[in-house]
Amino acid sequence: MQSIIIYTDGGARNNPGPAGVGIVIIDGSKKVELKKYIGERTNNWAEYEAVIIALTEAKKQGLAKREIEMRMDSELIQRQLTDEYQVKEESLWPQYMKVHNLLVVHFPNIRFVHVRREENSEADRLVNEAIDEPR
Repeated sequence: MQSIIIYTDGGARNNPGPAGVGIVIIDGSKKVELKKYIGERTNNWAEYEAVIIALTEAKKQGLAKREIEMRMDSELIQRQLTDEYQVKEESLWPQYMKVHNLLVVHFPNIRFVHVRREENSEADRLVNEAIDEPR
């Protein structure tokens, strides 16, 4: 059984500003795209929200116990999730803890990988669509 690849991205225009998330979940030949407008947020908060929504969706799809590689272009968030960096921004703590709790309970086999922005273009496109769509 091959591993699941999940691309996540979050972004805000003006920082903070109107924000959205984009997620692409690839399970073999099956591909799921998700996007969501999340209101006025910072870029980093949005990046965490993308991870939370991706994990929640992976759990719903029954993928939690599978091997998962989550790819993101935010080096900061990737390094915080792999404990290379501490979470110093107070507003990110609740987001970090939501991810941590999901990982501990449901996701024993997950790796967080930093990729270049060009390699995350589908998730990035979804972020922009989420922000641009009329509410």
